[in-house]
Amino acid sequence: MKTIFLHDDLEEEIYMTQPLGFKATWKEKLVCKLEKLLYGLKQSTRQWYNRFDKFMMARGYTRSLFDPCVYFHKLLSGEYIYLLLYIDDMLISSKNRSSIDKLKV
Repeated sequence: MKTIFLHDDLEEEIYMTQPLGFKATWKEKLVCKLEKLLYGLKQSTRQWYNRFDKFMMARGYTRSLFDPCVYFHKLLSGEYIYLLLYIDDMLISSKNRSSIDKLKV
């Protein structure tokens, strides 16, 4: 999850001033249109979370009613698997090791 924001597309048009060292002569007043999310954008974290949430829900996990960063799934054996998300850290817990490995793939 080290590059969580670098591969997601933007949902809206965002422009920024040219980065230092990038400005071309006679084009200093031009701006750059962003094509991908960047660290520091207000939209980045929310958009990434929405993508992650869709991913987890599509795999049959339930989002906790008490904390939107906790997901759980009841296994066929009756045991549960839990995923806790905090910024860019994740904790997966279950008595069933193969279920954890399957989720990680």
